Amino acid sequence: MLPNVRPPAVAGRFYPSDPGTLEAQVRRFIRAAPKPVGPPPVALVAPHAGYDYSGAVAASAYALVTSPERSVRRVVLLGPSHFVPFPGVALPECGYFESPLGLHAVDGDAVRKLEGTPGVRTWQRPHRDEHCLEVQLPFLHVALGPVPVVPMVTGAAEPREIAEVLERVWTPETLVVVSSDLSHFLPYDRARQTDARTAEDVEHLRVDALEPGRACGAVALRGLLEAARRRGLEARCVDLRNSGDTSGS
Repeated sequence: MLPNVRPPAVAGRFYPSDPGTLEAQVRRFIRAAPKPVGPPPVALVAPHAGYDYSGAVAASAYALVTSPERSVRRVVLLGPSHFVPFPGVALPECGYFESPLGLHAVDGDAVRKLEGTPGVRTWQRPHRDEHCLEVQLPFLHVALGPVPVVPMVTGAAEPREIAEVLERVWTPETLVVVSSDLSHFLPYDRARQTDARTAEDVEHLRVDALEPGRACGAVALRGLLEAARRRGLEARCVDLRNSGDTSGS
């Protein structure tokens, strides 16, 4: 392992560890995704389950940013801490995040802008085994190249706190990616109903309506919706499927 690098934690489990196999799979997902319509988005919500379950849906999001119409110079990644509970937001202590496709530098300028922000700490432990940001990296690499990233995992935080963190680093050349799956372990029909209601709340930027149980990345997602309301943005659902649709299970 290189010094100052956060190595992959779930390569070979959530997605292939072989670089050639992984790149071919991601490119296949993106080629099969719906063709982009309209201007490129400034933010995405993408899932983080294993690629067998979520890769096709993630590709529907990342296909929207493959266009050269908009220059993306850094990507802010936000997702939930699955293993380490804490208040606020954690930045990594490392300088690079690694995937089998290569390294993504942690954007030092953005990190410095976030230093001293209430609720933000620099702490490697929540990042060490966390998969929610890692699984976005191969898609980012194929869609945008080895773009610098600002990786943040969220603990307990209010939407306004997350929105204020985003505002400090959200420039015209920044893409924001919130990593979140939706419902978990529901029967198929109930999952479809629950997820459709969640998607409708997201599309209408209903911050307060989005209960944590309907999305594991609800903290980050609610913060994004709060920031979107402040910026006068609109949300659009581009794909909505569950594992019963993608894997049959």
